[in-house]
Amino acid sequence: MSGHITVGVDGSAEGMAAMDWAADEAALRGAELRLVFASRWQKHPNAVQPTVVSEQDLARRLLSEAAQRGRARHPGLAMTPVAVEDAPATALLDAASDAQLLVLGSRGLGAAAGFLIGSVGQAAVAEAERPVVLVRPVTTAAGAPDEDARRREIVLGLDVRHPRDELLAFAFDAAARRTAPLRIVHAWHFPAAFRHPSGEAGEPGPRTGPQAERTEELAAAVGPWRRKFPQVEVVEQVVAGRAGEHLAQTVSSTTGLLVVGRRMRRGPLGPHIGSVTHAAIHHAGCPVAVVPHT
Repeated sequence: MSGHITVGVDGSAEGMAAMDWAADEAALRGAELRLVFASRWQKHPNAVQPTVVSEQDLARRLLSEAAQRGRARHPGLAMTPVAVEDAPATALLDAASDAQLLVLGSRGLGAAAGFLIGSVGQAAVAEAERPVVLVRPVTTAAGAPDEDARRREIVLGLDVRHPRDELLAFAFDAAARRTAPLRIVHAWHFPAAFRHPSGEAGEPGPRTGPQAERTEELAAAVGPWRRKFPQVEVVEQVVAGRAGEHLAQTVSSTTGLLVVGRRMRRGPLGPHIGSVTHAAIHHAGCPVAVVPHT
């Protein structure tokens, strides 16, 4: 067994979807699954406050239901339920400090409205030092994992000017474990009045100018990882436009996983999520893995 994966449990449809994804991932990795319930959820000021006993009962019930769901998908999966009396973001970040992954549910509002991440997910993405995977609900029914779904395409958004090994390692490893194809996308934005050597306005041809340079840079960044993971089918794609918008629009609920990065830095107002990652976690219609990097 190799390490563990942490998943947040709250009894919601989003939490159940996260539980399913985390159980499948733990089985793929041969890892233990740590189920975490945090008792200090924000409550409406006019709501009847539950007693300590009822909170403990709720924790036991939700953790038991989540564990049963995990066993239904993977009977031999090792799981550890953990109830923590703390705010969810704090409890989950602490529990995931030594985990391979932190998996959370996020509420889907449809393609037009976008992806509602919520304050807990937002805090986890901004502050976690481990990859965070956000899962939106597809179905609330428990059952065996869909083997075809496991092999859906993995998409990695990569900045070729700053290719990070953490992102490439995560994406290639995810594709290799699933026997899934990997599409690596680099998007670059050019001025509307850009002129290539012919003097004509618009985007240069694929073999000239910045487009060709970015294509070569992408191939150079990906080359060592292709050799390290020769079994992975890889497609490299350089597109014109804003990276966040392109990734959010091109991936869908049929994409297996979208992988984006977050630089681990703190500004004067606290942790910062970049614009590409922000667009991905709010608008992509598939599970999104946010991988922190230096």
